[in-house]
Amino acid sequence: MSSPSKRRDMDLMKLMMTDYKVEMINDGMQEFFVEFHGPKDSPYQGGVWKIRVELPDAYPYKSPSIGFVNKIYHPNVDETSGSVCLDVINQTWSPMFDLVNVFEVFIPQLLIYPNASDPLNGDAAALMMRDRAAYEQKVKEYCEKYAKPEDIGAQEEISSDDELSEDGYASSDDAIVGQPDL
Repeated sequence: MSSPSKRRDMDLMKLMMTDYKVEMINDGMQEFFVEFHGPKDSPYQGGVWKIRVELPDAYPYKSPSIGFVNKIYHPNVDETSGSVCLDVINQTWSPMFDLVNVFEVFIPQLLIYPNASDPLNGDAAALMMRDRAAYEQKVKEYCEKYAKPEDIGAQEEISSDDELSEDGYASSDDAIVGQPDL
């Protein structure tokens, strides 16, 4: 039986050999971004998301952490942080699954069949249960506003080590040169 680190490396290489665009974070193989396209025949069709994946040291015995970088409207995804409800993956996770399963099965199933009874986004869950057509329209609006192909490249990544200034931007000692707008 192979060690978890060999399995992690093998699963990551297998994911990189698919049609998914994978972008590594730092030098390790435990954190990376994956470009994910919304499932066909769903309100998410046409949307493109940058998904952050973190593999725990115990992977594949423990499921990966998944988070959407750009916004998505979904009952099981926190609208602010992009975190995916871990129970969705943890409940069915097995070491038999790999990273390709996450992007070909788990996430598409999550988007197509949301669980409104265990929400991270209560507004999305309530709207989905109250008015499915209005919920699907709001999903499509979010796709148009936040999940176009150019949106995933426009995300400015600020590492957790960088401090944000009070106005929410990364602070810098470099002065901005130029004339102010009057």
